[in-house]
Order: sequence, then structure tokens, then C-alpha cells
Amino acid sequence: MIPPQQTDTMNTYEYTPQAVILINPRFFAVAKKSKDLYQMRKELATHLYMIELESSEAYDQDAAIFVRIRDTSQVLRNMLKKRSEDLTGFSMAQVIHDLAHENPRPDLTPAFYADLYHLLSGILGKGSRKAFDDIQLSAINDQGRPAAIRRSRQLDEIRSEVDQKIYQYTTGLDKHSVTGRNKRRDKIITKLNASLDDWHDWRWQISNIIKDPELLQDLVKLSKEEKKAVETARAHKLPFGITPYYLSLMDDAQSQRDISIRAQVLPPADYVSHVISNQETSGLDFMGEEDTSPFDLITRRYPAICIFKPFNTCPQICVYCQRNWEIDDAMSPKAFAGIKQIDAAIRWIKEHPTIHEVLITGGDPLAMGDITISNILAKIADISTVDRIRIGTRIPVTMPMRITADLADILAQFRELGRREVAITTHVQNPYEITPELVKAVNRLRSRGLPVYNQLVYTYFVSKRFEASALRRHLRLIGIDPYYTFNTKGKEETLSYRVPISRLVMEQQEEARLLPGLERTDEAVFNVPRLGKNYLKSREHRDLVSILPNGARVYEFYSWEKNLSNTTNTYSYVDVPILDYLKRLEKDGENIQDYYTIWYYF
Repeated sequence: MIPPQQTDTMNTYEYTPQAVILINPRFFAVAKKSKDLYQMRKELATHLYMIELESSEAYDQDAAIFVRIRDTSQVLRNMLKKRSEDLTGFSMAQVIHDLAHENPRPDLTPAFYADLYHLLSGILGKGSRKAFDDIQLSAINDQGRPAAIRRSRQLDEIRSEVDQKIYQYTTGLDKHSVTGRNKRRDKIITKLNASLDDWHDWRWQISNIIKDPELLQDLVKLSKEEKKAVETARAHKLPFGITPYYLSLMDDAQSQRDISIRAQVLPPADYVSHVISNQETSGLDFMGEEDTSPFDLITRRYPAICIFKPFNTCPQICVYCQRNWEIDDAMSPKAFAGIKQIDAAIRWIKEHPTIHEVLITGGDPLAMGDITISNILAKIADISTVDRIRIGTRIPVTMPMRITADLADILAQFRELGRREVAITTHVQNPYEITPELVKAVNRLRSRGLPVYNQLVYTYFVSKRFEASALRRHLRLIGIDPYYTFNTKGKEETLSYRVPISRLVMEQQEEARLLPGLERTDEAVFNVPRLGKNYLKSREHRDLVSILPNGARVYEFYSWEKNLSNTTNTYSYVDVPILDYLKRLEKDGENIQDYYTIWYYF
């Protein structure tokens, strides 16, 4: 499907009211005949339902066309409801009425018209259906072995194309990557008056976390924008820090390879300004965790598991961290909760025998010392009703030398077959973070029977075609199981990190489906504020209720407990406009024709 009046670049797309009307004039004819909005809603709902019904009874029709018509019909009917207007404060019905009667709507942007254009194309069975021009299965009329051979050849061709796309993403295991990073390591060691033995000592890494903008600029080349943002962040005491090891993963100058690594820890200017303006408010607690904390250091949102936070800092701070509003600074001296408070929290867990899993996170609990970690684990393991201890940590990625043989032994000693599991959940964000040091750390854990899982945060910087697939492939090869892929939080300060929900759903249903089963074990989830995890693979947990004038889709999310309680709580989420996302991809050199099916994931 080629958008209207498209020329060579995305910037010249002309999504206009006229283009929207011309793509589906019958739809607007129905709207124009209606005497008021109430009648128009009814007439259009009937019109859409009849299109869907007729399509379902066209048995010789391509199934993909029926699915397209069914999905877009249901979405449009939902947008026309009065409930959707009440939720969003914006009337799609009024827009349709105004367009049908040629009333001017200067508030509506090209991004709005783009989304509406594709929805109205969809109910006609039109719109882009090919995910990729070079990855397609064609019909096979043979049967038996000849059919199997032809299909096998097609699968060979498809996987060959997939391999080319996956292999374009460099890992930190690449020979040239290792060589370059060793040179940067040696430069950092020299600048910090250290030795190679120091480098491999995790205590030295913590003692030399880079927080000073001038030192940072001396150790790695920063753009003017990066340097200014870090300086402003530090001037306003925003939490910031990078381990010397992680700094060595950055290229000598920003590249497409290390853009995700830089984005992890170098805050953009819009993030810094927003956080500064909200420092004195509770607006940064996006998840509303204070409402799910029944006891100090404890968060509980689900029946059988609780979060336990004994150590409220990390060796380095991820820009889009869910809990950065709680953290004073990297390795803040006030981060440790104290034995008295920790013991009280553990007693609370013991008093709730329905809790069978304890997730120790924070902050990064593996930044504590061996003795402290051992003592805390021993007390939790002493609770007979705890079946699993899970440790959430990014240290294997940011400071892998912390995973010493002694630490691995400590963690493993609380594992008891048939009685208690100890598991590690980490956060590898990009294939370029996979290094020989990470491999060694993971192997130390796995060799002691400790499973390692990964949680990917699906930010803009890892959202290109097959980028997440490349990560999953390499994670499995080094012994990490993909576990969750999180839609980026809707926090205002992290707008430049956010990706439309439709892109993540598209990734899971197109790219990930081309991987072997063990490489796509992760679930795509949206962690809804105050409501918990919402699994994006199933649309029953959310409704697309509107498109705002700027092109942002609005979703209504339902609680995981909707079938277990009488709760009526829902959450309205304003997404990133799809057209804005596609323009940004094109600016970064992507062929956005590979992304045209994005409009039809809801």
C-alpha cells in the first residue's frame, strides 16, 4: 500500500482530509446522511458490522483480508462509541461528521489523518499486507513429498533472508569489537592510574564509577548535546553514573552500533529538563508503587510473589529506569536499608505464607557485598513457604567481574532441588552488550545450576527490524533465556525512548515468529500503572479507543484481575504517533517500506 501523494521521502507524505475521504467515500456517504451524531454512530456501526459479516462469508477470500477487515472494523466501531469520547475527551464521531460535511478541522495533524487513512483502507481489505517484499511464502498446489520439498525450498529462502537481517547487528563478541574495546579499556586504565588487575576487581569498578562530566568527556568522545545534558543533570543532582567497564563498550565516536549503549546511560536533554521540573513532586512514580507497598521495602501486586528492595541504588543508572525517582545517585551511601528494616521486611514475608516467590531487586542487590548477600538470602531461604528466590540485576551487563566464583557459590548454596529455586533475571538490551566478560559471568551462574533470564525494554533504540531477534538469538547461545519484552513506560520524561505499541506487537507477530521456539520464549508486556502486567499478545486485555489530533492512539487497559474481582479500574494510555515514529526511523536510515504493516496492529 503506497500512501497518498507519496514521493521519494517520508517527509513529503501528504495525508490530508481529502485523501482520507477518497480512500473510502462510501463510509463518509453514510455519515453525511445521518441527521445527528447519535444516528451517525448507529448507522456507521451497522455499516461496519455488515462489511465484517459479508467478508466473513466470502469463503474464497484470502484469510488475511478477512482478518484485516475484522480488526479495523472492530477498532473503528469502538472509536465511535460515546464511552471512548468520555475516556479521552475527544470525539472521533465528531471528526467523521466534520469531514463528511467538509467542516474545517485545523486541530488535526497529518499523523492523525495517516492513522485514520489506514483504518479506512483496512475495512476495504486494502493496506499493506506484506511484512517484507523478500520474505514471503507462496501457495503450493502439490501434495505429499513434492509439496514438502517445495515448501522446504521456500523456507530455505526465507531463513536466508532472515539471517542476513539478523547478522547485520554486531555483537560484542565480534573480533573487531573486542579489539577496539580492549584499547578503550587500556585508555581508561591509564587515565585512572590503575592496572589490569584493578580493572577486573569489581570493588575498583565501583570505586571509580564515572559521574563527573569533564572526566567522562576525557574518557569517551561525547557530542555537544550529550555533554551539556550530563552537565545539567549533575548540576541538578539527578542520579547518574557509568562503570568504567560499561564506558569501554562505547565506540570512540557515536555509531549505529553503540547508540543503544549510549542511550542507556546518557540522558537526553528533554529527559533532564522534565525530571528537573518534577523533582519536587510525586509525578515520577509512574507505576504508583507507593499504592502497592504494604510494608517498608516490600511491593506486592500479585498473589504469590512480592518484591523485596534491601538496596536502593545501582553501580550505574539506566535513564528510563522504573524506579529512578527513588534513587539518590549511583552507589549512594544511604542506599542500604539497614539490618533492622531488612529483618522486619523478611518477617513480614514470613507472616504471609501465600507468598511463594521473592524477587530481590531495587536498586541492584548484587552490588552489595558477599556477606550481606549471603545473610539476606539465608534469612529468606529459612522461610519454608518460599519456593523461589529471584534476583533482579543488571550487574552481569554493567559490571560482569562482580559475578565471581565466590558470589556464584553463595547464590547456588540456597538452591535445593525439589524444594527451592534460585534464579537470576538480568537486562541485556542490545547484541552489542554481549561480551566475553558477560559470557564468562553467565557461565559461572549456569554451571552452578542457576538459570538466567532476560528482560528487554523495547525502546526506540532497539526497535529496528530484526534487532530484537538478533538479541534473542545471541542470548540463547550464551545461556540466557528471553523472558519479558517490556513496552517502554509511558513516562513523559522518556518520550524519546518510546515506541508505538503496534511496533512491539508487529515485532512479536512478524519477526519473532520466524525464529525457532526456544529463541522466542519472551512475552511482550505492558506494565500498567497500578494494574500490573498486561500481556500484549492478547487484545482482550485492552481496547484501542481513539486517535488524538496529534496522531497518538489511546488505549484502555484492563487489570489482570478483571476476571477475579469486581474492580472497574482501567488505565488510559496515550501512545506515540505512528507517523512520527516512522519519520524518525527514516531519518535514521531505515527503509520504512519494511514497516508499513505497523498500521494494522492494535
